[in-house]
Parts: sequence; C-alpha cells; structure tokens
Amino acid sequence: MSFDASEYGRHAADVYDETYAHLTPDAAVERLAELADGGPVCEFGIGTGRLALPLAARGLTVAGVEGSPEMAAGLRAKPGGDAVEVAVGDFAGTRVPGEYALVVLAFNTIFALPDQAAQVACFRNAAAHLRPGGRFVVEAWVPDPGAFRAGGALRPVRVTEDVVLLEAALLHPVEQRMTTTKVRLTNGGVHLLPANHRYAWPAELDLMAELAGLRREHRWEDWSGRPFTDHSREHVSVYRRPEPA
Repeated sequence: MSFDASEYGRHAADVYDETYAHLTPDAAVERLAELADGGPVCEFGIGTGRLALPLAARGLTVAGVEGSPEMAAGLRAKPGGDAVEVAVGDFAGTRVPGEYALVVLAFNTIFALPDQAAQVACFRNAAAHLRPGGRFVVEAWVPDPGAFRAGGALRPVRVTEDVVLLEAALLHPVEQRMTTTKVRLTNGGVHLLPANHRYAWPAELDLMAELAGLRREHRWEDWSGRPFTDHSREHVSVYRRPEPA
C-alpha cells in the first residue's frame, strides 16, 4: 500500500507537544542514556525532540530521521534543537551518516510503517546504523484484537477538565492493520490526528531482528525494566549487533 512518511506530521505537528505533554520522558531518557553508555544515538521518528533533546542535554551526540518536515522544524526551533542532525525521510530506508551506539524507535512508531516489508527494511536500516555491539531499542504496544467489538473500538486516552483525547480505530486483521484517528477535544475546538498502524506481535519483531543480523538482549514491560509477562500490554525490546568474533 502507498505510504507517505510526512502525513502524520502535517496533521499533528502544531498540537503534538500539547497532546502528549502529560507523558514524561524521564524513565525512557534514563534507560536510553544507560544503554548508549556515552556513545552517539540515532532516533528514528525523532519528532519534535521529546527524547532527543533531553539525551543531548546529557552530553550525548544525537541525530535522527523524521518523516515530517513540520515535526523536524518544531525540533529545530527549540533550545538545543539546532545541534541535532536530522535527515527528513522515511526511516525504513533513510540513512544518517556515521555509526551509532544506539538506535531508538520509540512510542509505537515501528507500527507507522505500512506493511511487514517496510518494517523488515527498518530493522535492516537500524542495523546498518549500528557499530559492532550497538543496540536497537523498540518501544511498542502488544496487539490486543480482543479489545475490538465488530471490528471497531473507541477508547478514552486522556480526560481532564481542559482536554479530552479519544482514539477511534477499525481493525483489519488480514493485513494486521488498524485505521486509527485520535480526536482531541478542547474549548478551542476539535483536532483530528490520523495515525494508521501495521501492528506486529513481539515474536514477529524478534524475527525481523534476526533477519537484520541482530539478537534480542532484553525485553521489559516498560522503561523502568519491569519484567515482561503474559499480562504486559507494552514492551521495550533491546536488540544488539554482535561484536566481531
């Protein structure tokens, strides 16, 4: 299917930071800094710098790939953003110069790619960016088709006095795909944020890593390192490029 890597940012860039301001990046930044161990970091889907800027503030060299020129512009406009090298393009294939200790694909962004072939290509692209011994970290939710009724679902994401964030979704199980739109309701009006997903279970992501020459090193329930169990609804998976024999 056709895929426009810039589409999400065209809808979301102007409200992205406000929409997700309630999600603090502290635990993720702490874990990623530990995994990078002082080495350079490349973030796929770097967005407006939610993770990249705090990592750079710790003294790490940070670069990234972003599909949306609008999101990249939002990053560059922030303090310290001009020090982060950003290549605008599809992170399944766009290359940033250099070798990295850590490649990051957070916040379920692996599912933004349209099909399995693109996701496999993304893992290979991540491996191509890694130096020997480097790590690729993927944060994603665990698919739950049982949450859908008659192929559809509507769930509240956040409800406060000032903003209501809902997610409407239709399930297409043959293609492991979801058509989704977040609906942001405020006193200022309604904002729609479409973000379709090609979902994959953790075991399928592990196989993509194997095809890219990577080996799983860790899988946690969250950034704090809690064990991943049968009941976990999200995961943080760490894959490593082997050292030369």
